[in-house]
Formats: sequence, structure tokens, C-alpha cells
Amino acid sequence: MSGIAGIAGIEGKVVAVTGAGSGIGAATALLLAERGARLVLGARRSERLAEVVERIERAGGAAVQLRTDVTRREDLHALVALAGERFGRLDVLVSNAGVGTISPLDDLRVEEWDRMVDVNVKGVLHGIAAALPVFRAQGSGHFVTIASTAAFRVVPAMAVYAGTKFAVRAICEGLRQEAGDALRVTTVSPGVTATDFAEASSNGRVRAEITKMRDDIAIPPDAIARAIAFAIEQPATVDVNEVVVRPVAQG
Repeated sequence: MSGIAGIAGIEGKVVAVTGAGSGIGAATALLLAERGARLVLGARRSERLAEVVERIERAGGAAVQLRTDVTRREDLHALVALAGERFGRLDVLVSNAGVGTISPLDDLRVEEWDRMVDVNVKGVLHGIAAALPVFRAQGSGHFVTIASTAAFRVVPAMAVYAGTKFAVRAICEGLRQEAGDALRVTTVSPGVTATDFAEASSNGRVRAEITKMRDDIAIPPDAIARAIAFAIEQPATVDVNEVVVRPVAQG
């Protein structure tokens, strides 16, 4: 191992986070900044990103932002390049961007299926393609990817969404096996979390059901952020491969 990524802890590490404008991504950025990381934040909504960066800087932390659409390969390459330009390296890539436009297959919302595949699967692959050569050149690096409890269990209306998350787990496990002794690979699978996930569904019945579940049992995004921080702060020889974080009340 070489450089700061070979040291246990979070302070000083350069961490890029996609989907960092709200929810789990924003909570992760704020927590890691509080613990001394330097953040490179990407999301499609620049105004949300600016708010997160402002909060980090106001608290004395370091963060930069770049509008990032993970379906565009060039955007991920630009985000990784920004880390190198501003901080001299990239130690961790947190691939958090995702969409959950869930609906029954009978709805035939094919464009929404395509969008989930493009963001949830291709977006993760684009991040790997951008960061892997940098990590190899450094001799160290850590991929942290957000999957879902839907990667373990399929329920009605979530067939395509779950399919994308099963794919993410498979890709990350393959990456782990190929990573060798220099790179770390972590998959974090949240359960019901208090984010705007429910609002994405264009099926009114499904949206109402997911919203009620969220309002009844959801855990806060910073619960997921703490799991991410736990994986990052381990010594370089310790690879936390899979973490599942769900509400106690979730079946």
C-alpha cells in the first residue's frame, strides 16, 4: 500500500461521492468531512451540491463540486480528474447515485426500466472505469457502492429495481475478486431510509405504499453514512465487503 490510503482512519483521505446533493450522499459527505476527509462531490442538481459544499466549508472542511450525470462516462472521468487536480489523488469512490422508479411489470414503463439500468448499473460501471486506473497507478484505493436490501429479496413492483441491485452486488463481488491485495471493495445495502426514494415512482398506488412504509419505519440517511465511514476507516489490510443496514422493523 502507498500514500494516505494505506493509513487507517478517514482524516486526510480524498473521497468522491456521486448522488451527493441529498439523502444518503449528502449525509455521507457531511459525516466524512466532519471526520477530516476532503470531498469531491457530484450530482445532477448543482444547486443542491452547492448547499452541501457550503455546509462543509462553513464547518471548516474541504470540498469541491462538479455537476455529474453518472449515465455519462465523461462525467465520471471528470469527477475523478477533479480529485487529482484539487487534492492530488483519489482514495475512495462512493458510488451512491441511483433511481428507484418502481412499478409493476404490467405497467410496461419501459423508459423507466431503461433509466434504472442506465443509472443503477451503468453508472456504477462508469465509476469503476474512471477510478480503477487511478487506483491501480496509486497502488491503493477503495470502491464503496450503494446497493439495497432489494439486492437480496425481490418483492412485487420491484422486479427491475431489484434486478439492477442484484447486478450491482454481482459486479462488486467480481471487482473484489479481481482487485488483488491493493484495492478494497465494499457494498453497502440500505433498507428503508428516509429519503425521497418514494417520490420517484410514477405509479400512485406504489408511491403511496412506499411513502407510508418510509414514514412508519425509515431510518435516517446518516445511519447509512456511518456504515460507509466504518468501512473506510478500517486499516488498509481490512476489507469490509458487505454491510446491510435496515430498520429493526423491516421484514
